[in-house]
Parts: sequence; structure tokens; C-alpha cells
Amino acid sequence: MDLTGKRAIVCGSTQGIGKACAMELASMGASITLIARNEESLGQVIKELSTSAKQDHHYLVADFTDSNALKRAIEEYTSKNDVSILVNNTGGPSGGPILEAKTEEFTHAFSQHLICNHILVQAVVEGMKKTKYGRIINIISTSVKQPLKGLGVSNTIRAAVANWSKTLSMELASFGITVNNVLPGMTDTSRITQLLENKSKKTGKTVEVLLKEMISEIPMGRTARPAEIAAAVGFLASPSASYITGIN
Repeated sequence: MDLTGKRAIVCGSTQGIGKACAMELASMGASITLIARNEESLGQVIKELSTSAKQDHHYLVADFTDSNALKRAIEEYTSKNDVSILVNNTGGPSGGPILEAKTEEFTHAFSQHLICNHILVQAVVEGMKKTKYGRIINIISTSVKQPLKGLGVSNTIRAAVANWSKTLSMELASFGITVNNVLPGMTDTSRITQLLENKSKKTGKTVEVLLKEMISEIPMGRTARPAEIAAAVGFLASPSASYITGIN
């Protein structure tokens, strides 16, 4: 489970699951490159990352709503740095019935998730081949297996990302590069809070009541903690997971 000497890019890493993944991988010895749009928050998270293995942490300021700017930033970075681990993670699309979704919502979400993921993979894969170590991990959603009510656009785009990932895993397997998806259930993040607040406005129910209703459907009787999702990511990023690829 030792990642000393390896560099990991973690997207959406200033809060929630992304931040937890960055913390976990750093604790395993990896040097972390954070990607998010808020530079002040990036600077704060950098200070919280472990340097027990004498790591050198960096960050890139990039907004996934601008795929061209992301492409320029990541290509410049990977021209000077080899990356062993890529954690693709970004906030999900707004909720709502699929029939009410505007066509541009699908286009926007497709670009922000699949296209940006693809840009990042294309930028890091040559370095992975050169160092003979590659882990591509995509944070998606349980909606890949069962669409979630009221998340029409998200359900559609998440499935597209999962199939893109599966295809990629077959193309990269011979290079020893694994590609896997982590599908978090209901996790205690700002994303859940936002969805509950939006639903509260539409239904008239309080956030507390809606949260209790959602938790009542979870066998464990609670939401997941971001660190619990990050622990799975840490395993998939490690040498121990060298024969696991193409899975959700």
C-alpha cells in the first residue's frame, strides 16, 4: 500500500470526496497535484497534506466548465511531470426529472465529466507507460448500476463515463495501467446538501425530514464519510490492486 515516489493528480480536491482522496493518497506517500477552480482553497488543502515521505505537493487552478483551458494547463504540467495516479472527480449535474432537462444541460455535463476526464487521461497516459505504473480511478455514482430518481441528466452522463472507462481499461491493460470506477452511495458532502436543499424548495419538506427519509433506505442507517470512499480509492491506487481493472 506504499505510494512513495509516485505522483497523483486528484481533481475536485478542495472539499468532499476529492479532498479526502488527496489526504489518503498523501498519507500513503504519494506526491499530490490538486486540481480545482478556487486557488485560495487549493492553497489551504496543500497545507493539510502529509509530507511524511518528503513529498512535493502542487496544485493547478482549472475550471472544468472550460475544457480548453484545462487541456492547456494539464498538457503543460505533464510535459514536465510524470503522473502515476489520476483520480477523476467533479461535482455532479443539477437534479431534476429527465423530461424537464434542457438539451444544453446534457451537453454541459458531458463536457464537464467525460470530455474533461478524457483530456486528463490523454495527458497522463504516456507518463504512466514510461514509468510502467498507472492507476486511473473515476469517482462516479451508484446511478451507474441503478438510475436515481430526480437525477435525470446525472444518470445519463454517469453511465457514459462508466462505459468510456470500461473501454479504456481494455485498451490500457497490456501496459499495466488499470482503470476503475468508484461508485459512492449517499456520502456526507456539500453535493448531498445542495440536492436536499433543492428538493426541499420543490416539495416543501425540510432538509432534515428529507435527509431522514434518504437515510431510512440505507441498510447501515447512516451516510458514508468521504474518508471511507477515499480508503477504497487508496487501495485501487496501490500496487496491491495491480490485477483489478475495468470494474465498477
